[in-house]
Amino acid sequence: MENYRIFVEKHPRFRVEADSLRRELNTNLNLDIRSLRLLNVYDLFGFSRELLEKSRYSVFGEVVTDSVTDSCDLAGRKYIAVEYLPGQFDQRAASAVDCVRLIDPSAQVRIRSSKLLLFDDAVSDEDLARIRHYYINAVESCEKNLDVLTDMEQAEVKPVAVLEGFTKMTDAELEPCCKRYGLAMNADDLREVVKYFRAEGRDPYETELRILDTYWSDHCRHTTFTTELEGITVEESFVKDEIEDSLALYLRIRRELGREHKSICLMDMATIGARYLRKKGLLDDLEVSDENNACSVYVDVDVDGATEKWLLQFKNETHNHPTEIEPFGGASTCLGGAIRDPLSGRSYVYQAMRVTGAGNIYQKVSDTLEGKLPQSVISKKAAAGYSSYGNQIGLATTHVREIYHDDYVAKRLEVGAVVGAVKAENVRREKPVPGDKIVMLGGRTGRDGIGGATGSSKEHNTKSLETCGSEVQKGNAPEERKLERLFRRPEVTRLRCRRRQRRHRRAGRRAGYLSRPREDQVQRPEFHGTGDQRVAGAHGRSRRGERRRPVHGILPRGEYRGGRGGRRDGYGPYADVQQRAQSRRPRA
Repeated sequence: MENYRIFVEKHPRFRVEADSLRRELNTNLNLDIRSLRLLNVYDLFGFSRELLEKSRYSVFGEVVTDSVTDSCDLAGRKYIAVEYLPGQFDQRAASAVDCVRLIDPSAQVRIRSSKLLLFDDAVSDEDLARIRHYYINAVESCEKNLDVLTDMEQAEVKPVAVLEGFTKMTDAELEPCCKRYGLAMNADDLREVVKYFRAEGRDPYETELRILDTYWSDHCRHTTFTTELEGITVEESFVKDEIEDSLALYLRIRRELGREHKSICLMDMATIGARYLRKKGLLDDLEVSDENNACSVYVDVDVDGATEKWLLQFKNETHNHPTEIEPFGGASTCLGGAIRDPLSGRSYVYQAMRVTGAGNIYQKVSDTLEGKLPQSVISKKAAAGYSSYGNQIGLATTHVREIYHDDYVAKRLEVGAVVGAVKAENVRREKPVPGDKIVMLGGRTGRDGIGGATGSSKEHNTKSLETCGSEVQKGNAPEERKLERLFRRPEVTRLRCRRRQRRHRRAGRRAGYLSRPREDQVQRPEFHGTGDQRVAGAHGRSRRGERRRPVHGILPRGEYRGGRGGRRDGYGPYADVQQRAQSRRPRA
């Protein structure tokens, strides 16, 4: 087995991406680039010559559109080669490995990819430096040395250190310590950590401090939203009366719910409406579960004339900070992260929405604030990243809106929202107990994404683009797509280990949950409206006079195809699932 490097370039008539990049550089940097060639470079490790030839035009290029060569003459040429930073997930390379293994399943190959930009001789060294600064985002990429052919990452691996002297720090040393380690917590937070480890009688490992910093960050515990508001004044404006009325309503509901002993904070304001509705019995369709990280409600779905109980789940995710510093990856994992939560609730995500905020995208690149990416670059690359992830996973985004305001220069707005659905009887909700086995499913990742929670909680400066390189995770849409397809199968979502199954059966018999309900216990299907006014389910309302397609014939995959063979006098063996959900005590 040997190592190779190949160069892939489009034939002249197909160089759309290269021409687009040339025009972008000329427009944004006021250059006069007459010729720009763009090549994909692949470093191949563990290949035989035979495998390389089989892969040349079946994996790395197309005969009609591409030229795949073993060399590229760079003598005397002006060029820039760009690759991902060590530890970053490279989806192009990972997909290439998967394709090569389709040709030879036993192949133990490794691939690294990079980009090569070749310019005409009229480009000066000064112009090249400006292009390098514009094109290479230091958060994720660096310039590649084409004289070296190696797959060894250059990141130094060090043992985890014990923070000697940590428990002896004085108050004056706390703030410098936060800055030295790049912590999201402030000196007051760190003081509590020092007190804890003093009581423990030892200094912490750096890993322990990093974990506390993560879980105490604004991203995880919503520090800003839970900050106590000691006094609230409403400024003069045309909506002052409405705001004061809303504040008075909030205070009245607090008294009615007996929450006056609780701190007044933004989090309490955001959740008090749901608490009030729940007390009034107006949220009986809400699913309450410790497992689910998405809003989940019970809905009646008309499936070919019969009503079935389904769970409708929705979730939104903000990726403002990641998209600000690495637009493509930040926006793509905004969508991927939003999908993850309904997916953890066993639902299939079928629709999305995207709302973003940007500054002036027509602003000259030369007027960009120091330490910021140009607004046009952020908007375009973020749109490309979101679109790329959605197309790969197969998700329709039916509403897209970008808002433009100068204040979004301070921090980009990137919101993704999704909706999913699953048949209620195909979902188990349980609590973890000691002895449970944990199985991790999904794609491998690099060191990208480490520190993302704390990174989004920090105050940033002009050096953030250079120091936040690991904080944006690279998504792996094909792997998440596989998980979506897996969880569409009821035989998978109902799985439990045999030991727990026997224990729950014994408990179920005592509670009567697994016995066939009496006639007066069966929940009869409820229809909303008559005829074609019934709810048509997850795929929208059917038109009048058209035969509905059964939803359970569309959503599940694998062996299960739905049909009319199931019981029609309820919702299967878990007919009382909604009654039990409603009877649970709400969490405080």
